[in-house]
Formats: sequence, structure tokens, C-alpha cells
Amino acid sequence: MSHQSGHQHHIWVQSHHPVKLEPKLPQPLPKEPTFYYFAYGSCMCPVDLKRSLGENTHHYVIGPSILQGYRLGFYVYSPTRKCGVLDIVPDPKASVKGVLYQLPWRLSEYLDKREGVAQGLYRHELVNIHCQDQVYQDVRTYIVVDKLAEEAAPNDWYFNVVLRGAVTCGLPEEYCWHLFNHMYNLQQRNQERQLRESA
Repeated sequence: MSHQSGHQHHIWVQSHHPVKLEPKLPQPLPKEPTFYYFAYGSCMCPVDLKRSLGENTHHYVIGPSILQGYRLGFYVYSPTRKCGVLDIVPDPKASVKGVLYQLPWRLSEYLDKREGVAQGLYRHELVNIHCQDQVYQDVRTYIVVDKLAEEAAPNDWYFNVVLRGAVTCGLPEEYCWHLFNHMYNLQQRNQERQLRESA
């Protein structure tokens, strides 16, 4: 019994003296440089983000968050998704809900590739994000470079990925319904246009 309690004491002492143990423990994750990233579209879904970054991203999630002074819109057509995808547009009266990640810097180029930065599809935008009663400054998000004059409808696959991400990461139910209705109305409008054009 005394041996067991002594063992527990040893663990307790270790946890209070991490500096002495750092060189011996292979834990590079807290050591590597990171950046904050605000996701408001398909990247809200950690499962979908894993496809691009090549590793699980659940443990990089800080939590649901809010971007003030912007609104959502589908102002770009993605050649890879073959549909309209999400963008943010400055709007002082609006806000966008999403997910705040703290990602290792080594994943930055993969995220840029996913967002088509080299092709001029999206560019970095540094914003302030409200999350868990804190304000995170200079958080990276992505904004469309050449916006369409009119929103382009998402396809069913993108629709589902965005909603799954919003629900999985705990965005408010009211906001999830707002997303659903926005995407559904765009799809309905697109179907009506196609019917008129084929008539």
C-alpha cells in the first residue's frame, strides 16, 4: 500500500516539475510553432479537413467562435467541388459563426493548397475572433479574391459537409438552421433557373 501511494506521489511530483523532464519526453506537439485559423465553411468539419491536412484535426479545435463585421455568401464557384462554396463579405451589421483551430505551422501550406491560394481563388484575411470569452487577434481566415455578382448554389455534398461541421463543432442550433435555409434556398433558386432555361 505504501509502495502504491509512493508511486502516486512520484507522478504528482513529476507533473509539478515539467521543466526537468522536457528533454526526456518525446512530446514535440506543444513545442512546434502554431497559428490560429477560423473556419466558417467545409473546414468546420474536422473529418473533411483531415482529407487535406493528412492528420486528425479534432484535437486542434479550440471551440465555436464568432467573427464580427462579416456575413456569409456563396460568391465563388469551386472547380474542385464543382459548385458554389462559402465566402465572407464585410458587413458591419452582421456576424459569422464558425470554428477556431490552433494548427501547427507545418500544415499552413496544405491549408493554402486546399483553399486555392496559388490559383487566386482565396487569400488570407487576418481577423479578430471571439471564442470562449476571449478575443483572438490576427487569426487567419480565407476570403474570396474575385467575387461573383450573384451567389452560386452549393451541391448536396458540400451542403452536407458544411452542416455536419457546424453541428459537430457545437454551433448554435439557430445558426445551423440559418445555414440550412440559406443553402436550401440557393439550391431551389438554381433548380428553378435550370427549369426555365431548359423550357
